[in-house]
Amino acid sequence: MITEIGHFALILALSVTVAQAVVPMVGAARGNPLWTAFAGPAALGQLLLIAVSFAALTHAYVVSDFSVLNVAANSHTDKPMLYKVSGVWGNHEGSMLLWVLILALFGGAVALFGRNLPPGLKARALSVQAMVAVGFLLFILFTSNPFERIPAEMVPINGRGLNPLLQDPGLAFHPPFLYLGYVGFSMAFSFAIAALIEGRVDAAWARWVRPWTLAAWIFLTIGIALGSWWAYYELGWGGWWYWDPVENASFMPWLAGTALLHSALVVEKRDSLKAWTVFLAIVTFGLSLLGTFLVRSGVLSSVHAFATDPARGVFILGLLLLTVAGSLALFAWRGPTMKSGGLFQPISREGSLLFNNLLMAVAAAAVLLGTLFPLIAQAFEYKASVGPPFFNMVFVPLMVPMVVAMGIGPLMSWKRADLGPALRRLWFVAAVTLGALAVTGALVGETRLMSMVGIGLAVWLAGGTLVEFAGRSRLDPHRMARMPRGAWGMTLAHLGLAIAIAGMTGAGLWKQEKVLTMQPGETARIGGFDLTLDAVRDEPGPNYAATRGIFTARRGDDVVAVLSPEKRVYTVEGRPTSEAAIHSMISGDLYAVIGDPQGDGYVVRLFWNPLVPWMWTGCLVMVVGGALSLTDRRFRIGAPKRSRLRGAARPAE
Repeated sequence: MITEIGHFALILALSVTVAQAVVPMVGAARGNPLWTAFAGPAALGQLLLIAVSFAALTHAYVVSDFSVLNVAANSHTDKPMLYKVSGVWGNHEGSMLLWVLILALFGGAVALFGRNLPPGLKARALSVQAMVAVGFLLFILFTSNPFERIPAEMVPINGRGLNPLLQDPGLAFHPPFLYLGYVGFSMAFSFAIAALIEGRVDAAWARWVRPWTLAAWIFLTIGIALGSWWAYYELGWGGWWYWDPVENASFMPWLAGTALLHSALVVEKRDSLKAWTVFLAIVTFGLSLLGTFLVRSGVLSSVHAFATDPARGVFILGLLLLTVAGSLALFAWRGPTMKSGGLFQPISREGSLLFNNLLMAVAAAAVLLGTLFPLIAQAFEYKASVGPPFFNMVFVPLMVPMVVAMGIGPLMSWKRADLGPALRRLWFVAAVTLGALAVTGALVGETRLMSMVGIGLAVWLAGGTLVEFAGRSRLDPHRMARMPRGAWGMTLAHLGLAIAIAGMTGAGLWKQEKVLTMQPGETARIGGFDLTLDAVRDEPGPNYAATRGIFTARRGDDVVAVLSPEKRVYTVEGRPTSEAAIHSMISGDLYAVIGDPQGDGYVVRLFWNPLVPWMWTGCLVMVVGGALSLTDRRFRIGAPKRSRLRGAARPAE
């Protein structure tokens, strides 16, 4: 009965969403306040109905109702409760229901917290949001129904279980955060389309867009970091990023969303780059939809992808083309009418932000080309593959000038600036950077050039960020206490990126790896550590059987850590997985994986991954910086544009 309630609630949600898509848009066009005001209650009604539907599917998983096809295909009675719940979105149908739930959640948030929004803009934005929701609700109900029943005589005693790779805490929380990022950009898209329809983009519009964009960027950053962390410790290959097509699918909207955040700042502060900002809002959400298509169409092969039938892929492709082509056509018609009021010189803070915007846009386009090229080649009956060498060769050169500009840009004034004074403020940072280059070059061997570039960029960005902060605060505690949270957030976000760049350099260029066969009692040396395989034991798990290796890591005579990697075989699915053992230190990670028996020993993979913890730390600092900025009162919906710090050197980013 509860399952039928969930299905019926989803059908009702579609009806309400269709009304939300039509009535407020017509009301705003005719100036009818009653029809315009319908947008808010409709958005909340849609959220309530989809929440009921999602709760019904979750209930089916929790009680192991195997009469529901989705539950039977992706759950099992013996699964731990965490993975029963996460199994709701660990499959195609459930993940799409989570998608529309988050879409409704953002619409409901605008309805509740957007009281200061102009009624016409709010109605149009919620109407556009509903149009997107209609497409996905139709997709779920007609091609991906999560409530489909199994005939009573065919109901299995138990389910088939969840993919063992997904039975992990990292993958339990990764999809919700990723979807909060993907779908969160829909609000920027909806505001952009609403602004195009109204024909007005101004500083107030930018202040309304920025909080939603920033929230989506924070969630997407968390989602990408969780996914990278999961791949690092769960797949057992000792890496954190491989330019996998599905990894790229989340990275492209992150790049475009970062550019959108900074472009909206220019609209807010200087009334410039209006059309460019609207275009970025459309492109960012378009890339989010493209990621949905790539993951669910079956056209790509990836450990992250849901392999589904072509009919679903065609439906999503049609939805993608309709959304993107329609919005770009509207932009082509209305975009030229958006005249920028604030002029600026190329050497200015606006110029720096625009320069970085262009580089991030080109980087996103390069990743898009590399991701789709094999599909394009296949359409012409050619076989082609694009791997990490291509992406590294194209992406890294674009990021070098971008990071250099990030160190200089915040020190320049708006509208017009001189490069000389900004560079003079950075003379000490330049000296420290040159010192870091020299030390890195002396310590590193084969990867000397790339190592020097990576560490040099990290030091330069961190130093430039601290110099800007010192100039803004004058290192006065009272002045720091009065600084806007947005200023603190910008500082932390840029410092976090610098820390992450250093971590990426060490993890990508200095990694050491050994693959060997070891017997209990044997010792191998890697990264200055001696790892001894003390024993190998069979260990039972809640729903798997494991072979566990016990390694003792020593540096000299001191015991550094005891590592216990496992080789698991899940009893229901019969699939093996590798569970790496990792000991993290400030300098890096000791990483061990145990494999199958070979002769009298076991195949073992040992890694020394320098500075890997710096990547996760950098991502965490970026997220904290974004969250701190989000609490700034100036970023609240309808908040007045003014700084809490009188006499501040420049507005916070």
